[in-house]
Amino acid sequence: MGRELTEQELHNLAMNIVGRELEANGFEFMAINSELKKNPQYVCLKEKILHFIVVRNVEFPENPRHYDEELMKTVKDHAIKFEARTYFAGVGLSNASNRDLPLYLDEEYIVDYQGLIEIE
Repeated sequence: MGRELTEQELHNLAMNIVGRELEANGFEFMAINSELKKNPQYVCLKEKILHFIVVRNVEFPENPRHYDEELMKTVKDHAIKFEARTYFAGVGLSNASNRDLPLYLDEEYIVDYQGLIEIE
């Protein structure tokens, strides 16, 4: 068995999953911040509109569609100053062989990511 992934590695994995989707959907990256607790993770441009995207690794059995409303309100208030839209991207990651175990380096995992959630 490999070593357990760190919080930063899980965060980076979630960011890579979201980043690939953004790229595939024509988002242009203006700024990327992969440091834990620094928000938003992505500032992107699409169709001349700025998008602030907060990415979170969400551990099983938590629901990756649920987000910290206080945090997202803070990010949205900041985004408004830039006439930007705000999104939450929760990525559920779990061990493929046993969802109750942590993720290990070089072992299979399950991704539960259902796309961006716009914060209205």
